[in-house]
Order: sequence, then structure tokens, then C-alpha cells
Amino acid sequence: MQNKFVFIAGVFGMAAVVLGAFGAHALKNYLEASQLSAYQTGISYQFYHTLAMFAIALSGSAPTSKTRLAFWLFLVGILLFCGSLYWITLSKAGLIPMLWIIGPITPIGGLFFIAGWSVLAIHGLTKP
Repeated sequence: MQNKFVFIAGVFGMAAVVLGAFGAHALKNYLEASQLSAYQTGISYQFYHTLAMFAIALSGSAPTSKTRLAFWLFLVGILLFCGSLYWITLSKAGLIPMLWIIGPITPIGGLFFIAGWSVLAIHGLTKP
């Protein structure tokens, strides 16, 4: 399981770098700097939570049910929160269509982040 977690975190970290470079180089031609703010927020949150996923994967012990749950909550949070911010920005740039469901997905992704951190906090209190 640990190798799988390291692999997934590596892919999400790599994607954050690629998406960040895309935003810095390609999107600047389509959007004003102020419009790129949401996209940059997505990149930042993806990096933060990818690092948390790496910490879980490389904690030195086998993942517990709580740390596994936190890992997956962070992953879903990245997909929903960051993914929706990327989608919104790309739609503002006219590169993809805007879908009505995308806006409400962002806070749901944020709830997954909060849940992941909550699970880690509880894990810290209950770990022997």
C-alpha cells in the first residue's frame, strides 16, 4: 500500500508542476493576471495536499485505517476542489465549456480537505 500511495502522490505532484507551468505560460495569453488567481489557488492547494499525501505515504509505518482514509480524502479533495478551479479558469479562457455543476463542486472539495485534516487530527489523539 505504501508504494501505491507514493506513486499516487508522485503523479499528483507531477501534475501540479505541469498544470502550474501551463498556467504560467499558456493561460497568461488568454486571461488577465487577476483571473489567474483561482487557478493559482488550485495549484497551491494541490501542492499542499500532495505533500500531505507524501507524508502519509512515507510516515515510516504501515498506513492505518485513519491515515489511509485521510490520504483518499485529500485525493478526492484535490480532484473536486482543485479540478473545479482549473475547469472554471479554463472556461473563462474560452478553452472548455462552463458547466453549471462545476461551481458548487469547489466547496465540496474543500469539505474533503477539512475531513482529511480532521481524520489526521483524530489519528494523532488516538495513536498509541
